[in-house]
Amino acid sequence: MWTFILFYFLGCFISQTSAEDYSTQMYYVKLKIELGIIPNLTKILGPFVSNTTLDVDDLQKTTTCQNLPDSSISCTCESDHRWTDEVCKSNPDCCDKEKCTFLQQSDRMCVSQKTVSVNGSITLTGPEFAGCVNEKTSQEFQDCNHSLLTKMKGVYSTINGFSSLTISKYRVGSIIADFEVTYASEFEPQELIDKSVKLSKTLSSSFILETTGVAKLSLPSYPVRYHSKHTLTCKVDQDLNASVSWQMKRQTQIFKITTGTESRVSIAPLETNIELKNISELWAGEYTCVFFQRSDSGIISHKASGVLDVCPKPKIYISTYPSFPHCLSSSGFLEVTAQCDIGSSIESYSVTWNNEHGQEMTPVSTEEEGVFMTQRIINCNSTTPQPQVTCTFENRCNETTHASIDINIIQGNDPFCEAEGDWEKAKAGFTARIRCKHQTGIRRRKCIIKHKKAVWEPEVSECVDQEIRDVLEKAIIVDIGLGAVHENTANVFSIFENVTNQTERIDSFPNLNTSVYVLSTMSQKIAPHQNEVVDDFLGSSSNLLERSLLNTWIEKKDEGNTSLAERYLDSVEQLIHMANITQRYKKKNVEVEAQNCPTKSGCTNKVFNVTVHLSGENPGYVKTAGFKELESYLPNNFEEKFEPNSIVVSTTTERNISGSVGVKITFPLRKQRPRNVEMICVAWDDKTQGWSEHKCEWKPEKGSDGVCECQHLSSFAILMGKYPLEVPWLTEATYAGLSISIISLIVTLVVELIVWNAVTKTNTSYFRHTAHVNICLCLLVADCCFLASSKSVVSPVWCMTFVLLKHFFYLSMFFWMLWLSCTLLHQTVFIFHNLSKKNYLRFSILTGYVCPLLIVITTILANKAGAEGLYYSKETCWLVYIAPLKGSIHTFVIPVGIIAFFNMFAMILVIVKLLDHPKNVSSACEKERKAAVTVLRTVILLTPIFGVTWILGLAVMLLDLKYGTVAYVANYAFILLNAFQGFFILLTTCFGDTMTREELLKRLKIKTPASTTNSCTDSTSMK
Repeated sequence: MWTFILFYFLGCFISQTSAEDYSTQMYYVKLKIELGIIPNLTKILGPFVSNTTLDVDDLQKTTTCQNLPDSSISCTCESDHRWTDEVCKSNPDCCDKEKCTFLQQSDRMCVSQKTVSVNGSITLTGPEFAGCVNEKTSQEFQDCNHSLLTKMKGVYSTINGFSSLTISKYRVGSIIADFEVTYASEFEPQELIDKSVKLSKTLSSSFILETTGVAKLSLPSYPVRYHSKHTLTCKVDQDLNASVSWQMKRQTQIFKITTGTESRVSIAPLETNIELKNISELWAGEYTCVFFQRSDSGIISHKASGVLDVCPKPKIYISTYPSFPHCLSSSGFLEVTAQCDIGSSIESYSVTWNNEHGQEMTPVSTEEEGVFMTQRIINCNSTTPQPQVTCTFENRCNETTHASIDINIIQGNDPFCEAEGDWEKAKAGFTARIRCKHQTGIRRRKCIIKHKKAVWEPEVSECVDQEIRDVLEKAIIVDIGLGAVHENTANVFSIFENVTNQTERIDSFPNLNTSVYVLSTMSQKIAPHQNEVVDDFLGSSSNLLERSLLNTWIEKKDEGNTSLAERYLDSVEQLIHMANITQRYKKKNVEVEAQNCPTKSGCTNKVFNVTVHLSGENPGYVKTAGFKELESYLPNNFEEKFEPNSIVVSTTTERNISGSVGVKITFPLRKQRPRNVEMICVAWDDKTQGWSEHKCEWKPEKGSDGVCECQHLSSFAILMGKYPLEVPWLTEATYAGLSISIISLIVTLVVELIVWNAVTKTNTSYFRHTAHVNICLCLLVADCCFLASSKSVVSPVWCMTFVLLKHFFYLSMFFWMLWLSCTLLHQTVFIFHNLSKKNYLRFSILTGYVCPLLIVITTILANKAGAEGLYYSKETCWLVYIAPLKGSIHTFVIPVGIIAFFNMFAMILVIVKLLDHPKNVSSACEKERKAAVTVLRTVILLTPIFGVTWILGLAVMLLDLKYGTVAYVANYAFILLNAFQGFFILLTTCFGDTMTREELLKRLKIKTPASTTNSCTDSTSMK
């Protein structure tokens, strides 16, 4: 006896629906019949239809069952039929088979492959269905539910193949009814949307429907090979005029499938395809294609799903224990354990082990997931080739992956490094490896021979934080087609900013390098004009420049041809250029401002107080970015002479500017530029991978030394010289002049000593020669200290001592010069007033030594007892210049300047008085007048030495060498006139003075031409 299960459609005229629509109903019939009755089956069913308004439209056999001797039943699905979902849930093994055996009699049946399920919800706005949200046991609910069910069936049953309609639940939010409709056969999808629109108008409602069975998905039903190519196809039988979407579900994640580097989505009227290439475990999952039909009343999604299974390949880490077996004797044996670790994997691999001869080895069981082991016995006396172990993993697609490792044996006399910390013994000339704990990557350490002894080199760590590594892996697959690029990009940068906010997690070179690699990868994948990622990627970029990461940035590593900072700058510039930035974004270490510049007038951006003005023809949006700390990390090809003195600023434009470009940048300097220190404006050159001065010029302005003008776009900065500019041959000229001066001053003092009694007979001569001697003595001591402190290495104590002595004696020289000028001025203006020698000496010593001493003491006390850097500089062994009117140097410059100008005033006043002197002066005073004239003549000769020439020092201070030629001329003039000051004193006070010269020659017994004198003359004209 055979059992047949059949279904048939029963159609009837439903006047409540319309005058033209017929309702249909599917019925399942279970018959036990003889096999020969099958041809007369339709006639047998005829009597069941007694109403002339009903009609059996179709009759199909679905399932054939036969009783078996053991009381079980064997059932077979007919062609184009499958087991129901209930059967698949209760008997999973039967789901993919046509024939299945059941243990007991039950209604196990098959349904058509063309069965269509419709799941949906309808939102009701009318008050008549308010009772549907009451308790299910209430009469209001029963009446409302029956009314709505009747109306819905009255519409959906008119679609051919109608089987059932059930309302599963009601929800609030208006009144939402969730329902399910089943059709036993295919129907025209357009009919479904038409009927749904009709129902929505009748009920004043909207709908959302989802069908299964209208769209059909075909994909490989078997596991596909790793890195293979396959095409997934989704079809419909009718042009739906619908939009199409693909998605893939992997565990709890859902990805939208788009065209990318590993996928290509194509859409035609009746089908859509995905071409996958380089298939990996990333593409394994449940695929769903959806055709969307939309109307004013609702939307219908036609879905089809299927699972793509991929055979993955493992990533193998192979190691041995011990890493370097040590044979203490040639007759011994060692046991070595080899291990292959693939981590957790859902794939069930077949694992085999082989030695260097290909012979299979016996595996050792282990309870650790993803770890496979074997053991090998090593003969220390073996002459066979180096032992080797290979593990082979084979997946379900019979693809294999290998990993091999050599067993490096330490023989008796081989040098080796002793175990140290985590590191086992290692053979010299080899590198030991250890997997990172709680991180990804490995640690490496090489054992080398040094001075005939095996020693460890420093450890090289490649350990990367797992979360940072995960971000990088997400960045790499942003554009393969799993998800939309802009959504993936936003997700990556959101996670990346959260990770980098914890700077301690990236405070190692491997982590920082990986983080920069994330930016580099994303810069090549970001979608143009994407704006939702700007805040996150600028935040993460700023985090990488935290000052706490300074040592990590400057750590020297073998990075190839491009430094870490270069890759960072290039990546962030590219991201800024591609992103849709139209406003200011400010983070702690990165700031970006953008302005639209449609005209030729140019525009100005400001970041971190750096002002950038760009002029060019129609550049579009001009984006300027400032980077703190980056200037310290970029390679400095000017490192020997220059160091960065500003942040790095980058400027890009939306459009390429065809004409000339002008960029003016005003930088606030990190450190104030010292005097005579050169600064250069530089731009980053990608070709030379360094800073370049090409088409960039430093143009300091009033109030700012940090102004650059460039004629191209790039990343800009200012570099400041490490050392002041030097005037060529200035040092040599100084040493030569001082040496000659010292000798000249000694000669001068000796001459004064020889002729003193003869040339100091008058008060005027006495006053003058007293001042000359003290001036020479002070200048001699100061010049000697200057030469002594010019050595390249001077101890701090001696340096301060020399500074103090130079400060005092140079000042003392000028105060003696002041006293000499005052004396001359007094003798010239107050002709009849004489000053005693006693009073002269009292006031001259007070002026010449006490005043300078007070200035020096006050200066020392005001600068923390002569502290280095405040009172004196250990580099120059001289007073400190900080800025105009700032620094201890001004306690020297200001008195000297005042005295020099006073001397010039005194000289001019004396000359005027002498020119206007009455001509009837008594002859008794003629001698005094001639003495005054002699002094005046001497002052005129000495003023350039003591006054005017030192005024050039003021020019040297005021004229920075940045002014070029005029500053160099001032420096040369000052040195030449003042370094030889002692020599000029010798010429003017000894050889240039007639009385001194004649007296000196007389003492030296040298005959000289006679000169005419009288009783009132102490000197004659200079010859």
